[in-house]
Amino acid sequence: MTTPCPCGSNCNYQDCCELIITGKKEALTAEELMRSRYTAFTIANVDYLMRSHHSKTRPIKERKNIQKWAQSVQWMGLVLLSTKAGQATDKKGYVEFRALFLENGKMDQIHEKSLFEREKGKWVYVAAV
Repeated sequence: MTTPCPCGSNCNYQDCCELIITGKKEALTAEELMRSRYTAFTIANVDYLMRSHHSKTRPIKERKNIQKWAQSVQWMGLVLLSTKAGQATDKKGYVEFRALFLENGKMDQIHEKSLFEREKGKWVYVAAV
């Protein structure tokens, strides 16, 4: 059975973010990592969210709250607004996005310009800028 990937790539989940989330493939760009992190939020995969977060900014103490919140909202879609750098040969990059969700019956969004860097050769999320 094929399932559309929540990241909006128009690919099947099994051929897209699942490969990155399960560690079978590395994100090649900051955008791929951003998409996989959004997808991880939609399935409340906090292990991956922690693993794909820079070690210096990783919110370990917020782990349970992140999982509880991610499970409590209905994810409605991801809109990529812009990218700057973050390609396969770059050391850092930026992705601006909107993540839409329903919380307590009300539509809301996360609008963020995110900084991504390479840590030990892999793309990781650093912080909102």
